[in-house]
Amino acid sequence: MAFDPVAVLQALVDGGVRFVVIGGIAGAIHGSPTVTGDLDVCPERSDANLERLAAVLRDLNARLRGAPADVPFILDGRTLHAGDHFTFTTDLGDVDCLGTPSGTAGYDDLRAGAEAVDLDGFVVPVASLEDLMRMKRAAGRPKDRIELEVLGALRDERDAR
Repeated sequence: MAFDPVAVLQALVDGGVRFVVIGGIAGAIHGSPTVTGDLDVCPERSDANLERLAAVLRDLNARLRGAPADVPFILDGRTLHAGDHFTFTTDLGDVDCLGTPSGTAGYDDLRAGAEAVDLDGFVVPVASLEDLMRMKRAAGRPKDRIELEVLGALRDERDAR
């Protein structure tokens, strides 16, 4: 399995899913050198959007990451609506769907400050540096505190320009 976050993002866009890119890929888009092994997105949580998200995930052969293969799991909008955070392994790599990322009120909160980024022919909304920093601060894990320093330096560099 090769990690291809751009292909996952293209599938989400093509599937009409409303989401904001967060986490390490969003940091990388802003210039962070930190390497990540998964794609984190915050989807809009309407029933219709979660159905579209579930359809795209099914097309990518998504399965719960870390769960035994025999654990029953129905990947549909209703299931996604019942939980807030899901971690999946797909044919294109790991994808985490976070309904309410730490320190935020979810999609509408993040979408308000998101930046539209062209990824070689298609556009995705990416969480702002400020929102990424807010999420890292709230999560407070050691790796988040380290990345907070990196993101802060990127913000300072951007502001100096």
